[in-house]
This record gives sequence, structure tokens and C-alpha cells, in this order.
Amino acid sequence: MIRFIKNNLILVSALAASVAVFSGCEKYLDQQPITELGPEMVFSDVPNTQKALAGVYSRLMGDQGYGIRLSLYYTVDNDETQGPSGGGDNDRRDMARYQLTSGNAQLNRPFQQIFQGIEYANICIANIPKSNMYSNGNDQQKSQMKRMYGEALALRAQFYFEAIRIWGDLPSHFEPASVQATTNPFPAQTDRDSLYNHLLNDLETAEGLVPWRNEVGSIGDQQDERLTKGAIKALRARIALFRGGYALRRDGVMRRGADYLTYYQIARQECSEIMSSGQHALNPSFKALWKNQVCAHAVNDPDGELMFQASTYGNTGVEDSKLGYYNGPTVNGYGNKSINILPVYFYRFDSLDQRRDVTIAPYNVQADGATKTCTGLTGLNDGKYRRDWISNPSFDPTNAIQYFGLKWQIIRYADVLLMFAEAENEINGPSADAYNAINMVRRRGFGKPITSADVTIDLPSGLSQTDFFKAVVRERSLEFGGEGIRKFDLIRWNLMNTAVRETRANMIHMSLYEPMVNPSYMAPFPSYCISSDLPKGMFYYTGTNADDVTMWKNSFYYPGYSSTPSGTTKVTWLATSVNTTSASRYATGFVTGKSELFPFPQPAVDANFNLKQNPGY
Repeated sequence: MIRFIKNNLILVSALAASVAVFSGCEKYLDQQPITELGPEMVFSDVPNTQKALAGVYSRLMGDQGYGIRLSLYYTVDNDETQGPSGGGDNDRRDMARYQLTSGNAQLNRPFQQIFQGIEYANICIANIPKSNMYSNGNDQQKSQMKRMYGEALALRAQFYFEAIRIWGDLPSHFEPASVQATTNPFPAQTDRDSLYNHLLNDLETAEGLVPWRNEVGSIGDQQDERLTKGAIKALRARIALFRGGYALRRDGVMRRGADYLTYYQIARQECSEIMSSGQHALNPSFKALWKNQVCAHAVNDPDGELMFQASTYGNTGVEDSKLGYYNGPTVNGYGNKSINILPVYFYRFDSLDQRRDVTIAPYNVQADGATKTCTGLTGLNDGKYRRDWISNPSFDPTNAIQYFGLKWQIIRYADVLLMFAEAENEINGPSADAYNAINMVRRRGFGKPITSADVTIDLPSGLSQTDFFKAVVRERSLEFGGEGIRKFDLIRWNLMNTAVRETRANMIHMSLYEPMVNPSYMAPFPSYCISSDLPKGMFYYTGTNADDVTMWKNSFYYPGYSSTPSGTTKVTWLATSVNTTSASRYATGFVTGKSELFPFPQPAVDANFNLKQNPGY
């Protein structure tokens, strides 16, 4: 077992010193840290307990958390995006291509930070219920203490969930290290199903302690980005789907338990309760959600769609994020543009689906911070976190800053709707409720009224259970592209190997100017997207400041002009480089029965002789 902290006193001091600030009606926990205090003092009142809990939240972000590595390094290659170009490096490129070894430079510190988050949460979980104020404070104080206990349980579940889906079976670590070190200092791995069951039970407890979004004021708390009941229920639904899904077992076989429907029932119930609560809704505009909420550092989310956000603070690698710098378009040459959209993914979108031009940014930005230079099909950037959308504050294009304070979105309300549709279909088939849930997401994606039936957008009636599932697989891709969800979805469905093979084959078809082939594992492409007549050249308006389809003179779906129209600039669009630039490096090391999990970092294996390396490594 890796022991990050030797005793409670030191851990609580370090934990309390990690004070994160969460944007809300005012800054959350912007206070001086506690130092050299034991747990009895730290958890003796609400303000000090809040400081300790802030330390748990802080472990979500930073360079080793969702600030860059867990969000952008660990989530590619999938059938939407791929990692950076260049040769093997025993680093992020090898990680994206599934050419990992246990000595990869990007494994150990994220592993440590995740378990630091678990340990910080364990300290809170062990000590908050012991506090005199938890049982004997006034009603408001007791409600606030109980809320923080529930938050600590949920945060521990999130950290553990992330670790399980990356590494699989893990040691059980549900007590503070100072306690576990005296009883089981070198724990063996526990089967992930048992760990998931523990987390699901914890979350059931937590959701009974934490208020709904509109109830936080009644207990004396302010509206901010702390977890509320809806977020915890959504997290429980997500973990239940993984518990009921496929996973790579220690014998190298992908399988799920015979009781998987039990967990789909949990997911369905949790999502249903969120949907009927009236606490959360979709932002009517997909673009406004990302441009005017996430990238604009908005304080308030009037719709409650952004249910679980990993917040940032400090403009450093400790608790901030490189979202919009490592990924997204460059501005004045600044930025890495290291998350590349696969050409196949671009053509998964319907021509009228407004999510395409939010999820995909086919440009970089010039020195004035506004004028665009467009890219070809092999140079597409992901677009949900993009520097040229950042405001409140914005950053001058000459500023070489790398940390923008953008929050990583862990769960949105759209996921609740699509999880419900998936679970309902698995249990009852494609019912009217399942159709309604997925169609609400689709309507918003096309800019239509969310609650009004629309025959031009809604899924066709009469789908079989299998075809409805394939529609869910496709819709989740269209909705969550670039949000770190797709790879793990494909794994829990046992579709990763199929997706990798078919995606690579379609990129090769594109490079040969051949029509793509509809996927076997999800609903088909729009018919006009698999044509052999896709344009080889695209023409954008020279000097354009637009950030959507209006940048372009010609269509993405039909042959372009034979000569460059006046006032436009040509870029090579479809070309043989789809193979040489994209397909040639895409998931090159993926091996099913191995690559669904990462290897444990070698220092972790060295520190605990009972920790056994994952299959194939």
C-alpha cells in the first residue's frame, strides 16, 4: 500500500492547507488554512470542516487530475478523438496509442493523486460523524455537517470509480491510512464488483444526506459548485451502469455479471427520480452551454445542466486546468492542439446537428484573437474548451498563459436523460419514456424546442431493442464528444475492439476516396456522409471571424469548386493524408483483452507486493 500521509495530524494539516476556491455567489472557502491541528479541532465546527472538505475537492483538478491528465491524456484514442502526433515517447503519445508500459511517465502521479483524494475523503468520512456538532449542533449546523459527510462519501466514490475504470481491481481503502497501516498495510486487490457495490451503498447513504439544488439555501449554504442530491444520484446511476457493464477481468476476458440487470434497474431508478424532481434541465442552446457557460466562467447555471463540475483555482498545476491550452484551437500560435478529431467522427453528425460545430473546431486563430485560419479534415481540433471562447476574464492573444480556470464537466443532465434511455431500453425495451428521453437530447442538439415532438428530428418509432441501443450508442457519441466519456462507454459495452477496427478501416476508405461503411455497433451515418463524392477541397471566407458552418463557402457533403471563389481561401479537405496522418497512428497498440485497462505504475507495484499487474503487462 502506498502511504501518502503517516498520521492523521499531518494529513489533516495538509488537507486543510489544500484550500480550493469554488465559484459561486461568492468564493467558497476563501479562508486561511488550518495548520498543526488534530482532527478533533478540524471537525469541531462547520467552517473548519468546510476547509477540510475543500481539500478533498481540490484533488479532482490540477495537472495530475482532470486539469489535463485524467481528462485529456487518459481518454483517447477512441472512435471520436486521438492523441498527439509524433513518435513514441514513453509518455502521452504512447498512452493514447495503447503502447503503455508500467514505466510510462504519465501513470504514477495521477495514480497517487487519485488515492490522495480517497485518503483525504477517508479522513472526513471517519471524523465528521464523530463531531459533536454533527449530532448536537443546531438544526442548520447538523444539516450542514451531514451534507459534508455525504459529499465526502460521494467524492470518494468518484475517485475510486475513476481508478477502477482505468486500472480495474484495486486494494480496498475505506479507512484512513493511519488505521489501515496497523491492520492491513499491504492490501491485496479486491474484485471491482465488490468495490462498486461498496460505492453504490455509500452513494445511497450520501443522497439521503445532501440537499437538492434548490434546498441548499434552507440549510444556510450558498449556491455554488458543491455536490447536491441530483449530482450524487447521477453518479450512482453512472457507476451502476459500469457495475452492470462489461469489464476486463484478471483472466484477460471481457465479461459482465449474470445479475447485470439489477444495476440497470438502479440506474433507471436514479435517473427517473432526477428527471421527475424538476431540479435539472437542458440548457436550450448547446452552443450557449459551452460558449456562454463553461468557457465564459459563468457563476450561475440557471438550468442546472452542469451537475458535477471539477472546479479550478490558482493559475498553477496544483489545482487549475490546461483545458483550452492543451486542447482546442491555437490562438496566435499558443496552445498544443493535442486532441485531434477523427475524420470519421466529423461525418457522424447530421448536417443540421448544431453540436458538430461546438464539438469540432476546424480552425486556428490568428494574432488578433478573432480571425480564423481553417484546417483540413486531418487537422480538426476539439472545440468545447477553446481559448477564443474564454471570457470573464478573457486572455489577450499575446498572453502565453496555460491555465485558464476552465472547469471539467464530469456529469451533465444530458447524461441523465441518455442513461435513462439506455437503462429503460435494456429493461423494458424501447418504451415511450425511453424515446422521450433520447429525443429531448436530440431536439436540443438540432436547436429545436426540447419538449415538443418533432418528426424531422425524433428517432423513428418501431425500433427494435437492438436498434434502439445502437441509436443510444450513436447519440452518446454526438452529445459527449471530447468530454472523456466515449472510451469508457465503449469498454463497458464491450465494443472497444469493434469500434477501433471499424474506425480505422473507415479512415482508410476515406484516404482512398471510397465511401465509408456503416458501423456494426451503432446507428448508421447519415446517408450523404458515406458518399464517394465528399469534397477534396473546402473554401473558407478569407478573414472570417465566424466559429461555425458560416465560415465556409461550400458544403462538406458534395464536391467543391474547381477553382477558388473570390474572397475565399482553399484548404485540402479529403486526402490520402487521412491514412498517413490519422489512421497510421490511431490506437496502433490496442489489443483486446489487455488495452481495456492501463498497467499499474511500477512504483505502486514496488510499494505493495500484493498488488498484481494487469493482464498483458
